[in-house]
Amino acid sequence: MFVYHRRVKPKDEDKLRAIAKATFTLVEQTGLSGLTMAAIAREAHLATGTLYVYFKSKEELLVALYEQAKTETAASLMQGDDPALPMRTRFQRMWLNWLEHRLAHSAQVVFLEQYYNSPWFSEASRNLSARLIKNWVDLIEAAKAQQILKDVPTPLLINSFGGSVRETANLLRAGTLARSDAHLAMAFGLCWDGIKA
Repeated sequence: MFVYHRRVKPKDEDKLRAIAKATFTLVEQTGLSGLTMAAIAREAHLATGTLYVYFKSKEELLVALYEQAKTETAASLMQGDDPALPMRTRFQRMWLNWLEHRLAHSAQVVFLEQYYNSPWFSEASRNLSARLIKNWVDLIEAAKAQQILKDVPTPLLINSFGGSVRETANLLRAGTLARSDAHLAMAFGLCWDGIKA
């Protein structure tokens, strides 16, 4: 009796990147609700059957891309953080990190925002997000305890901070606000004035 062992071919990283890019591009152009596996395959220059080798369903694809995009975004937020620096300086670094990431990855950001407000955003998605931003939330809580930030629910502080980043990015992208160190300092200053104790 012969036993055949089918070797599982490792997934091609270039194809995975193409699938992610295609999905983010399509969501930015037409939205998440009308997204189809066939459209993603076309945009990624793959056969639809090949896409199903990588992801069994649209849901599996979206969950995987959410995990990837959220992980990258959260990692960029805390990049270069130095606990020895004053809190305002640390928060300014995070604000700039988030802004730069948002400007450089606009299609990914649109995907994250639409996924967050979709039926696919599950308790598992929420738990993943909480784990990924735990260090940031801990920093906010420490700043509140030291009476550096307002003593309000942390989600309000996160929304104020994120809203400032989002709207500043929109102004820069639209050309309504010229990009300069002075303008970025002003924008962060307005954000900081809104959250500081």
